[in-house]
Parts: sequence; C-alpha cells; structure tokens
Amino acid sequence: MRVAYSKLTSQGQISVPVEVRRRLDIAPGSLLEWEAKGGEIVVRRAGLHTSEDVHRTLFAARPKRRTLKELKEGIRTYIQDHHARR
Repeated sequence: MRVAYSKLTSQGQISVPVEVRRRLDIAPGSLLEWEAKGGEIVVRRAGLHTSEDVHRTLFAARPKRRTLKELKEGIRTYIQDHHARR
C-alpha cells in the first residue's frame, strides 16, 4: 500500500512525509533503520537499544549451572511459596 512520495535532493537527502512521520511516531532527531528485504527496502523507526544490547545487560554474567534435581527443587519451593493456600 502506497502511503506517500518523497523526492531525493542532490545531496542524497529526503523529506519524510507527514503521514509517514505520524505512522512511525517520529520527530526531528529520530533514528530510522533501513533494511534490504529481497527486492525492497524497508524503513522503520529504530529503537535506542537492540535486542542484543538488552540481552547483554540482563545476562551479563552466565548463570550458575544446576542439576535437574536442583531445578525441580527450586520449582517446587517457588510453587509452595507463591501458590500455597494460606
């Protein structure tokens, strides 16, 4: 579905039409991501952080390896603590 048209300047710049800015919820200074998919180019609003950044932050240290017995005991304890009738 065609949304709008843009014209490329001699310096390689484009204006993002107002309808596209509204749909992408972008404003001056927003970062756009361009991705080649087959014979098309997809443009989307880029997030400040990639999923890799988030993963690296959440899992900076590898968790301690546990045995199956320890995992089952942990699940049992969690269920008892959080779902037992009081």
